[in-house]
Amino acid sequence: MVADHLLHNMIKKIVYVVTFCLLSQVTFAAGDSSSSSSEEDLYNESKNFIYKAKKLEKKGKNEKAIKLYESAYKKLFDAIKKDKNNPDILNYLGFTSRKMGKYDEAEKYYLRGLDIKPDHHGINEYLGELYVKTQRIDLAKERLEVLRNCECIEYEELAKLIKIN
Repeated sequence: MVADHLLHNMIKKIVYVVTFCLLSQVTFAAGDSSSSSSEEDLYNESKNFIYKAKKLEKKGKNEKAIKLYESAYKKLFDAIKKDKNNPDILNYLGFTSRKMGKYDEAEKYYLRGLDIKPDHHGINEYLGELYVKTQRIDLAKERLEVLRNCECIEYEELAKLIKIN
């Protein structure tokens, strides 16, 4: 009878410990997945910040726009850690850096993106815009030449910007 009682208590304790361990694993796993965003989530969140910042810029609310560009940059920086060779993320890292006035940093991101995808329309346009902004028109024209046969809006926009400068 005493042995049955000891065995019963021991089984209860084992069940308790096993249940606790299993619940801890489930809780840990759930917390783990909800606390970190995927590279794609971070990228999409940053694009939303950029879209809102562009609207604010058009309204002349530049300080608010800069804060959104900074938020987008942070998301993109986290995203590039997860996908180091994504030219779209590098494009927007360059774009947000440029919008924050960090031209050297922006150029590095753009060039890194072009190393991965030399014909990336967005990077070529934005790098060309950076070159115009920093008074390097010859380099901007080189980016325009890369876009010449793309039949894309990026070519038209960069051509117009070069023409007025």
